[in-house]
Formats: sequence, C-alpha cells, structure tokens
Amino acid sequence: MSVENKNNPSAPDWDGLAARPAFQDLLKKKARFITISCVFFMVYYFALPVSVGYWPDFMKTAVLGKVNIAYLFALSQFFMAWALAFIYLRKAGQWDKEAKSILDNQ
Repeated sequence: MSVENKNNPSAPDWDGLAARPAFQDLLKKKARFITISCVFFMVYYFALPVSVGYWPDFMKTAVLGKVNIAYLFALSQFFMAWALAFIYLRKAGQWDKEAKSILDNQ
C-alpha cells in the first residue's frame, strides 16, 4: 500500500492498479490510437504542401470556377481535424468507462 493510501484509506491503490493487466491493456489501446491518429494527421497535413510542390499542375485543376483542388484539399483539413477531434472524444468516453470499470473492480 502506498503512503497516500495509508493516509487516505478510501483512495485507490494506484501502484496496484498500474500493475493490473486490464489497466496495461487500456494504456496500450490509448497509446495505439493516439499514435495512429497523430501519424495520420501529420501525413494528411503535409500532403498539401508536398502535393503542391510535386504535382502543381494537378493541384491547379479548377473544380468550381476559380476554386481548385489545392483549395479544396486545404479546406478539407478543417473538416478532417474536426472529425478526428470528434472520434477522439468518443474514444475518450470509452476509455473513461473502461477506467471506471477497472477502478470499480479493484
């Protein structure tokens, strides 16, 4: 039992929780999601300047009047970031439920 638990018996045993396989699995799930999301975001973000640099003629292709593919791709980054934030919020809610379950089954 940690020092904190001796002073407050109602506090969770954090060292014991950290050693539990369920908690370790939760941390792995979170790390995997966050890593994949960050890599996806960075690839998507840098795809615009790379595309404009390597395929400028394609990116200049007009789609709607003077609006070209480069403008649409740049605009899509806002929607992608919002979608990623929404997905993260949903996943975080699931992780919170798992963490509560782990705490309740201590």
